[in-house]
Amino acid sequence: MDSKILALVALLTLAIWSPETDAKPISLVERCWCRSTLNTVPQRSIREIKFLHTPSCPFQVIAKLKNNREVCINPKTKWLQQYLKNAINKIKKSKKRSE
Repeated sequence: MDSKILALVALLTLAIWSPETDAKPISLVERCWCRSTLNTVPQRSIREIKFLHTPSCPFQVIAKLKNNREVCINPKTKWLQQYLKNAINKIKKSKKRSE
């Protein structure tokens, strides 16, 4: 009987004094917002567009539609690429004018 108690105490001691690991719990914050994306979204139905980039997720584009539904759009969609180019050019032009 004493050997069983001694073994139990030894196991508990090892469990308590074991070195810490680098493992981290999965956080809800670190999860990607977009699990799937759409390639076709009618541009007329979009109210606003948000861009998200987090260290653990790729570039994400979230569109809020006029019916208040949020959908994820594939960032490689042609019309979205053109939209981004136009927005960047507009920002560059406005910066040149203010200088």
